[in-house]
Amino acid sequence: MSGPLLPDPAHERLTRLWQAHRPAGPWLPWDLKAVYQDRWVRFHSLPESKRYAQDEAEYAVLLDRYNTVLDELFGGGECYVVTTDWADPAEPTQWSHHRRALHPEGTVWTTLDETDDPDPECHTRWYFYADRRRWQRGGIDALLRAAADDSLPGVFVTDPDLTRIHHPYDGGADVILPTPGERDRMRDRHSAWLSAHPSGY
Repeated sequence: MSGPLLPDPAHERLTRLWQAHRPAGPWLPWDLKAVYQDRWVRFHSLPESKRYAQDEAEYAVLLDRYNTVLDELFGGGECYVVTTDWADPAEPTQWSHHRRALHPEGTVWTTLDETDDPDPECHTRWYFYADRRRWQRGGIDALLRAAADDSLPGVFVTDPDLTRIHHPYDGGADVILPTPGERDRMRDRHSAWLSAHPSGY
């Protein structure tokens, strides 16, 4: 791949919304819980806060938990499925190939230069890939499994207005709701999946 990487014009509206959230809005999905603390809840993906599934029965449990929440967030509507990559697309890593295989529908949405570290050698350019689709239960199970295994971090799903966001990862998922009240109601519906820690982590 050569030449400049141009964002997909179909994602322009999503980009405008994302930029409208700055500087408050997060650009990396693991920042969500800090930025939207008042609308955030974490659900564990396995009983007793177990971090990784060890057999198909446990994968069935975590996929059911992920999909149950995703159904509540996006059922009957459309959503964006987003994956991230830190590698230059001109020099793809094995992770890049893995991401593309799991998310072939994703087209480049935007990039982010992470330059907080004073050492330029530690600066990272993140690439975000997105596709807009009608939500269907089970439709992203391969991505959810990869996120749960930590073999493809940086996956998230959002509604087109960026008010409902689901970020799965090894051990659970961060969920952002439009209001604290909606967050509380979802948290109460799935109280058995919550962390016992007072902070919710």
